[in-house]
Amino acid sequence: MATVRKEVPIDELVVSLTNARKDADAGQEDASLAGLAQSIKEHGLLNALTVRRRADGKYDILAGQRRYLACRQLRMKMLPVVVREDVSDTNAIALSLIENVQRADMHPLDKAEAFAKLKKHHKDNLRLVGESTGVSVQTIQKYLLLLNLPVSLREALGTQQGSAGVGALAAIAKTFDNPEDMEKAWDEIGGFTQAIQGEILKRSNGDVDAIPDLVLEAQEGAFNTK
Repeated sequence: MATVRKEVPIDELVVSLTNARKDADAGQEDASLAGLAQSIKEHGLLNALTVRRRADGKYDILAGQRRYLACRQLRMKMLPVVVREDVSDTNAIALSLIENVQRADMHPLDKAEAFAKLKKHHKDNLRLVGESTGVSVQTIQKYLLLLNLPVSLREALGTQQGSAGVGALAAIAKTFDNPEDMEKAWDEIGGFTQAIQGEILKRSNGDVDAIPDLVLEAQEGAFNTK
């Protein structure tokens, strides 16, 4: 895939609809947008944005949305970019995901939705999704499960919980079909470690009414998860 490195006016940059990272505020527990702007002010923009040219002559941002917003705060006029040539919408999603998926501050639901779009493009072939993103099929399946969660539990997702929070909520979505059962299960097991949460869900056999007794057993140290 051909690339061109150049500087472009910041007003010619547009946050792309294909950008896998929709939640610009995700991760601000660790590094706020203002903090990122301060870092760029002190050290400069160390990593160029990845973009593609639009039909109107402007550029879609494929990776680097928060850097772009931070630079706008600083009223910067020109930004360094890497222009990817001949990138389709699907390839743009894959590119954005690949460049963002390892970042701790990408919201889990952004990842899940990007994986879902790629899954649809590849006609439900998760192996091809994995090959295009460098992510294991098992991990992709875990993120896709998050899309089955009710709104209340989606709001519980964030970057502070990290992979443990994603794993627990994905396990709940896999275990229960009813949104109310999912909410009840999370209320019961939310305070345990991921290993204990997994063991409780496994032993429940999909019966949410069995969870309170299992929680008591876990509190008494009955589960050996080592």
